[in-house]
Amino acid sequence: MRGLRTVREWWADLTDLVLPAECGGCGRAREVLCPRCRTALSGDPPCRVRPDPEPPGLPAVHAAAPYTDEVRAALLAHKERGALALAAPLGAALAGAVRAGLREAWTATCGTGAPEVGGERRVRDPVLLVPVPSARGAVRTRGHDPARRIALAAAGELRRTGVPARVLAVLRQRYAVADQSGLDARRRLDNLAGALAVAPGGGGLLRGGAVVLVDDLMTTGASLVEAARAVRVATDVAAESGAGSGTYGTARSAVYPAVAGEGREERKTGPRMAGPYGGGRVAREALCAAVVAASTDSFEINRN
Repeated sequence: MRGLRTVREWWADLTDLVLPAECGGCGRAREVLCPRCRTALSGDPPCRVRPDPEPPGLPAVHAAAPYTDEVRAALLAHKERGALALAAPLGAALAGAVRAGLREAWTATCGTGAPEVGGERRVRDPVLLVPVPSARGAVRTRGHDPARRIALAAAGELRRTGVPARVLAVLRQRYAVADQSGLDARRRLDNLAGALAVAPGGGGLLRGGAVVLVDDLMTTGASLVEAARAVRVATDVAAESGAGSGTYGTARSAVYPAVAGEGREERKTGPRMAGPYGGGRVAREALCAAVVAASTDSFEINRN
């Protein structure tokens, strides 16, 4: 009897290592995320969000859910407590926000002729997910980079729905910054100004498809502003130097969906957007962002 009890205890311990002991959102059900918490995370369509005040240089941002209750708990469990199995549902939510951003951009660039993301008319140009990096010290403490892990899950989800997507983790921190948690919006912008840069050679890679900055959470938008600045600088430098123009032909500045040409590797038309841009109307401001969650105030722009 004693031996049987020992085996049972051993099996319970092993099960706890393989299966989640509690829901990452509410802590009740023995599953990664219970149906109720999945609904809180992905039950509503992703929305365009904008912090108040909106920082200059912030690209268009879409979020899957407000940062409240079960969603907050799930993000914190993944980020701070190492509940890595949550990367799958969080990545699926992020993929939805990416799709929403792509649809909006295609509507702006191509009008009613925009393809349905993941629908019958498939996106031909690759979607490049660029995660906002965590501080090196935080990565060491947590043992992982949450935004990058969620981005990888989102890319897999996008590929499963017919959207060619991959993660380009090309952003690097140039120097250590202060902890953002106690800073207001203005001080967060000042704290992060110039803190990020694209790794050498990354600018050319970013000119190969639709670039979407991704993160797990947006509060003031300061991190996304700095990430967008670093990407714009890198792609401008790459365009001036002509780097990375072999496969995709003409140089691209900050990129978004290119007007698709014929064939798979012979696309040579640069990104275009509606409006008078001159010089071939190559888009200068064609970058967007997607996050799993955003502060509740940032959803106010969607209310009448």
